[in-house]
Amino acid sequence: MYESYLTQEEPKDQVEPKQNIEIPHLEKWASFDTSPYFLDNEYCLIRKKRYPIHTKRGKYTFNDFKTAVSAWQKTNIEHPLSTKGFQPTDLFFFDTETTGLGGGVGNTIFLLGYAYFENDEVVVKQHLLPEPGGEIPLYDSFLKSIDYTTLVTYNGKAFDWPQVKTRHTLVREHVPKLPQFGHFDLLHASRRLWKGELESVKLSIVEKEILGIEREDDVPGFLAPMIYFDFVETKNVDGIMKIMEHNEDDVLSLIALYTHISFQLLGLDREQSKTEQIQVGKWFSSLNQSKQAIKLYEQALDNFDGKESWQAKYDLAMQYKKQKQIEHSLPLWKEIIDEGRGIVKVKSTIELAKYLEHKRKSFQDAINVAREGLYELKRIKKISNTFPENLQEDLQKRIGRLQEKIQKKSYNSSLD
Repeated sequence: MYESYLTQEEPKDQVEPKQNIEIPHLEKWASFDTSPYFLDNEYCLIRKKRYPIHTKRGKYTFNDFKTAVSAWQKTNIEHPLSTKGFQPTDLFFFDTETTGLGGGVGNTIFLLGYAYFENDEVVVKQHLLPEPGGEIPLYDSFLKSIDYTTLVTYNGKAFDWPQVKTRHTLVREHVPKLPQFGHFDLLHASRRLWKGELESVKLSIVEKEILGIEREDDVPGFLAPMIYFDFVETKNVDGIMKIMEHNEDDVLSLIALYTHISFQLLGLDREQSKTEQIQVGKWFSSLNQSKQAIKLYEQALDNFDGKESWQAKYDLAMQYKKQKQIEHSLPLWKEIIDEGRGIVKVKSTIELAKYLEHKRKSFQDAINVAREGLYELKRIKKISNTFPENLQEDLQKRIGRLQEKIQKKSYNSSLD
């Protein structure tokens, strides 16, 4: 159904200098699995490295990624990160290194790095710009080497690919067109799952805390621009090689991260915490996948207490409501009102008051519940700078309307 990323005529990485171009440290580059790619009177450098499929990175081997893709084929779960209908070779794990963190034409990409699956190996390939201005061979070699279906990045939607598009416009008359593709951005997934758990969702922190990956002698990414400009000026290759190793680690970690997130979504992680179950449940809830969300919430809330459980119980109650299983929602709202605190308690009083008013026609009970919500709002107002006035207005209007209904009911009864 899908073809390999490598085209049938992959550009040959030329190792001998041509057209009288002198390449500093060519032998050292060759020992680093790197060779020049020539186009007219310019060149870029291409590094290519292969890893066996059973190579382990943190908690996972690369073969576990194939397990994840296979599991997506067997499930009826719908999700934006699903690879149902895909082959492992259809995903292209991509990252760039640039001369700055801003956007626009003033920011140059000097390294295009990616990993892909080929037979029983993972191939890492990197295209390095030897000096600013020589971008034609860089993008020519990159775009002729790949034929990808779905891009996997970390903040690639907001940064990496827009930068590629910007730089491509400057040389588009001389290089192939940018192809269309799907895009999985794992930064958004990491925020959903671990934003409240980690101090930051930078890839390096997610690697260490979630994937169990410990980098050795890694050069921080923020030093990349300075090291690159030093390489351009001095032709010293030691620093830029460390940046290329850093980029290689990034793209390989994307494979492990996609694997882990898939295991979380598909319930394959035997070590999945209750907090992670709740976060995955919230994700499915936001996608209107109520049945899947209910399943995860129920698993997570078994013997799970504390402040975080109140929000999870409220979310579960709302999923039951969507499924027209209000009888399961009621005890959860009552439990939150009796034991919980904060906005989630206020929202629960509103939901229970709605039910008592419209389904039970128990107007006085609904007023009593709504008043509990107002009391909780007064408590919140004393200790917090932010106050949800919309909830207060809702409860006040609700109480007023209920009181009118009671008066009307009493009046009608007096006429009988």
